[in-house]
Amino acid sequence: MGAVPGEDPLTDLHAFIAGLPKAELHVHHVGSASPRIVSTLAARHADSKVPSDPEALADFFTFTDFAHFIDVYLSVVDLIRTPEDVRHLTFEVARELARQNVRYAELTVTPFSTTRRRVPEREFMAAIEDARKAAEAELNVMMRWCFDIPGEAGSEAAEETTRLAVTDGLRPEGLVSFGLGGPEIGVPRPPFKPYFDRAIAAGLHSVPHAGETTGPQTVWDAVRELRAERIGHGTSSAQDPELLAYLAEHRIALEVCPTSNIATRAVRTLEEHPITAMVEAGVLVTINSDDPPMFGTDLNNEYAVAARLLDLDERGVAALAKNAVEASFLEPAGKATLTAEIDTYTTNWLAR
Repeated sequence: MGAVPGEDPLTDLHAFIAGLPKAELHVHHVGSASPRIVSTLAARHADSKVPSDPEALADFFTFTDFAHFIDVYLSVVDLIRTPEDVRHLTFEVARELARQNVRYAELTVTPFSTTRRRVPEREFMAAIEDARKAAEAELNVMMRWCFDIPGEAGSEAAEETTRLAVTDGLRPEGLVSFGLGGPEIGVPRPPFKPYFDRAIAAGLHSVPHAGETTGPQTVWDAVRELRAERIGHGTSSAQDPELLAYLAEHRIALEVCPTSNIATRAVRTLEEHPITAMVEAGVLVTINSDDPPMFGTDLNNEYAVAARLLDLDERGVAALAKNAVEASFLEPAGKATLTAEIDTYTTNWLAR
């Protein structure tokens, strides 16, 4: 049935998306700090250059290019100075996820940015874990962690992040994967192979960023050298039909973040976004928000953008939501439960 007669189908689809149970696989911990959260943290630390006025944050979060985005991102990182800051940020991000009916999220956490500058590592781990458990109990949001290396910081960051990720008694219970983020230009993937090998040997999944602001060779390197099971962004994969066929055959999912790609100038316009080519090639595409408040978006909006670009109805949007569940590192029983929840919601919606 779909839309109720007389209603705007687009408005109806947006309402469907808002209530749809979802998983998110590519969303950054600090990058998820909304103006509400950032203003609270900025007020705690008056020496920061980050404005505490939520309205002023809109201008602060206007980027000229990817390098400027990194500068702004790091200025927000500088607000995370105490275990209480870490706990507040993490739980409040979970609250934002719950508002969008996100049931499961794998947050990309960059501990090196905080543990080497401000918060002792054990206190950092305790804070994110306390927030994770509270969010599951109080908000019905399951969170898991991906520890990622800030690639621009080189071998020191790689070694430290790997140590935190593989050391028994230190790595947090919610840690499921290992990544590589930051600028791609001038930061090739192959030198990080030894660190990914150690993380994989410790039971973690490989989920590096690749092909966001560089060409498809970076994605090939992530797959061949870092044994990637999912690719963060992978935007340039569409330039290489052989690569798309490989990703499709091996079910290596792409974590697609449309609005982010426009905000960082990785893609010029939404109309030029390669998501259609990815889907038509049979690639397992998931929809994600990356650093949502910084890009003026959220996961619900990203689904609406994807629905427009791919010309999807409610069933098509639900299929995208199930892609994220399939590509997640949630245990099989949890995947089955969340998939069934998506199916039940969709069936009930269409039967209205």
